Amino acid sequence: MTTGLLLIDKAPDWTSHDAVARTRRLAGTRKVGHAGTLDPMATGLLILGVGSSTRLLTYIVGLGKEYEATIRLGVSTTTDDAQGDERERADPTSVAAITPEQLAAAMDALTGDIEQQPSAVSAIKVDGKRAYARVRAGEDVQLAARPVTVSTFALVGQSQTGGFLDLDVRVECSSGTYIRALARDLGAALGVGGHLTRLRRTRVGPFDVVDACSLDELDVAARLISPADAAARLFPRLDLTDEQAVDLGHGKRIRVYDGQQPVAVPAGPVAAIARGHRLVGLVEYRGSEARTLVNFPGDSPADAPVPARGGGS
Repeated sequence: MTTGLLLIDKAPDWTSHDAVARTRRLAGTRKVGHAGTLDPMATGLLILGVGSSTRLLTYIVGLGKEYEATIRLGVSTTTDDAQGDERERADPTSVAAITPEQLAAAMDALTGDIEQQPSAVSAIKVDGKRAYARVRAGEDVQLAARPVTVSTFALVGQSQTGGFLDLDVRVECSSGTYIRALARDLGAALGVGGHLTRLRRTRVGPFDVVDACSLDELDVAARLISPADAAARLFPRLDLTDEQAVDLGHGKRIRVYDGQQPVAVPAGPVAAIARGHRLVGLVEYRGSEARTLVNFPGDSPADAPVPARGGGS
């Protein structure tokens, strides 16, 4: 069984679970996971891990993300997106009266470090049950606000449609940010309501959707990003001697610095890569030594590297 990461350009109406199930069949293994869900309505980058590379997904879930989206001002919905029922509709004259200055100020107020209340129809668990399941069961769910960072909330286009104002936006944000909630809060700030009509994830950390393929086109062996390539994009790299590779594989600490320790020492995980471009594990530095955080056993018989078919941002 091979191992690595796959970059999938998810089509609308597919769930993240659907993508995992399809890939399990194509890869011939049940050991497939994903690094963060996408709503069925959304399209774009979904990162899958195959084999032992599922261990990398933990480190990818929390990375920053980039989205392209369309927000419709003038109507709010029960789900804060186009799949919900209409809740309130504003007078078209109120929507038409929104000035560029008002829009810019409202978007600016939702940029930076903010407190965001997630949409009630989300996968967040409340007492062990998904919030969306509680909403569908008729419960009134109010989720607590949480800190998120929206580093970019940029307007790239707009159009008037049937008394509504459609905004095409680009968002760069921290993990855990809900673009639906941004649409809802923007509409509320302008007094006309708003919801999301289109969402496309274009980047997760160093991985970009331009390097992804659709599930219909997926050739698992050809599209796999090898564990070593993936880890080297995510973390600083430590090239191991043969002896160090053996010692790490046996769970031993290895000496990294023989002389004076450099001032700049990586604080987080480091990708430990052996001869033949093989990921032995992720390590952390402790003084002049490195100790294993996560081991990466080879899943294929020869553990041969699979050429990467992607690029970072």
